[in-house]
Amino acid sequence: MTATDVQASIDAIWRIEQARLIAGLVRIVRDVDRAEELAQEALVAALVEWPKTGVPVKPGAWLMAAAKRRAIDGFRRDKMLERKHAEIGRDQENVRDTSIEKIETAMDDDLGDELLGLIFTACHPILSAQARAALTLRLIGGLSTDEIARAFLSSEATVAQRIVRAKKTIGKAGLTFEVPRGAALQERLASVLEVIYLIFNEGYAATAGEDLIRPALCAEAQRLGRILAAALPDEAEVFGLLALMEIQASRLGARTATDGSLLTLNEQNRARWDQLLIRRGLAALERAQALGGAHSPYTLQAALAACHARARRVEETDWERICSLYDTLREVMPSPVVDLNRAVAHSMAFGPEAGLVLLDAIEQAEALGGYAPLPAARGDFLFRAGRLGEAKTEFERAAVLTRNSREKAFLLARARSCER
Repeated sequence: MTATDVQASIDAIWRIEQARLIAGLVRIVRDVDRAEELAQEALVAALVEWPKTGVPVKPGAWLMAAAKRRAIDGFRRDKMLERKHAEIGRDQENVRDTSIEKIETAMDDDLGDELLGLIFTACHPILSAQARAALTLRLIGGLSTDEIARAFLSSEATVAQRIVRAKKTIGKAGLTFEVPRGAALQERLASVLEVIYLIFNEGYAATAGEDLIRPALCAEAQRLGRILAAALPDEAEVFGLLALMEIQASRLGARTATDGSLLTLNEQNRARWDQLLIRRGLAALERAQALGGAHSPYTLQAALAACHARARRVEETDWERICSLYDTLREVMPSPVVDLNRAVAHSMAFGPEAGLVLLDAIEQAEALGGYAPLPAARGDFLFRAGRLGEAKTEFERAAVLTRNSREKAFLLARARSCER
C-alpha cells in the first residue's frame, strides 16, 4: 500500500473504531477526557507505525491495545507519585502491590455493551438537550467541535464550552458509564431516543442557515439507531424510531431540486426515493408493532411515514388512514405540532376548509407563536381554497418567521404565485 492508501485506511478505521475505542477506555479509566486523550495517543501511534508495518489485520484491537498500554503507564505513574507521598518509614519491602495487575486483568475483561453505556451516559437527562446532542455527536459520532458547530449553526467556542460543561457534570455526578437496568432503563431510554431524533431532525429539516438538509447528521442518527436496535432487540420504541428515521431518510435525495430549492412531498420524484431504506424502515416498523409498540409515539410516526412510502404516486396516498393515525397520535402524544400536522392531513383528506377549521382551533397555542409552519400551512389551505389574497399574506408571514434561507425563498415564491 502507498502512504496515501495507508492514510486513507487510517482515516476510515478511525471513523469506524473511535466511538468503541473511547467507550472501552471510559469504562477503564472512568474519565471521558482521559479516554479521549488515550484514544488520540493510540491514533498517533498508528500514524507512526502503520505506514512502516502496514495496517494490522485487526486494527481496532491494535488501537485498543496501544491505548491500554498508555493507560497502564499512566496508572503506574500515578501509583509512583502515591508512593512518594506515603508516610516516611512505612515498610514497603514485604508488601506486594497488586493494584496494577488488577487493572490489567480488568482491561482483559469482555467489554460487552460499553458503547451502549457511553451512549446512555452522553444522553443522561441531567444534561440539557443541546449538551446531550453535542456530546453524543462528539463521543459517538466522532464529529469535531467545528463540525458540530456548523451543523447546529452555533459558534465553535459555544459548542466546546457546552461539551466541557457536560463532561464536568457527568464527572461530578459520578455516573458509571453503564447501561441502566429495569425501570431505570426505560426512564433513560426516552432521553436517548429524544437526542437521536433531535439530531436526525436537524439534518432532515435544518432550522436555520443556507442548507435545507444536512444528510451527514441524518446518517449519524440512523447509525445510532441501528446500534440501539442491535443492542436492545426487545425495545419497541427503539425500532419505532429507527423505522421513522429510515423511511424519512429515504426521501432526502428527492427533497430538493437541482438548484437546491425545496420540493414538497407532492412535487418529489418518488422514483428517487431510496427503496432499500424504505424496506429497512418497514421491517423495523413491523418489528416495533410485533413487540407491542403499535400505539407508541415513534411507531405511530413511523406508520405515518410508511403511508407515504407505500404510495407509488401522490394520488395513491391513503389520507384517511393518515388522519386516523394522527387522531391516535394526538391522544398518545398531545402537542400543538401534532395538531398542526393533523390539520394538514385533514385538509388533504376532506378538503382545505376542513383543515382551516382545525387550524382555527390551535391558532392561539403559545408553543406555535413564531412557528413558521403554522402560517405556511394556512397559506397552503387558503391557496387550495382559491382565497389567493389571504394565502399570499400567510406565505409572506411565514417567510418572515423562518430562519432558513432556502425555506424563506420557497415561501416567497409561493407568495408570488398567488398574484396571478
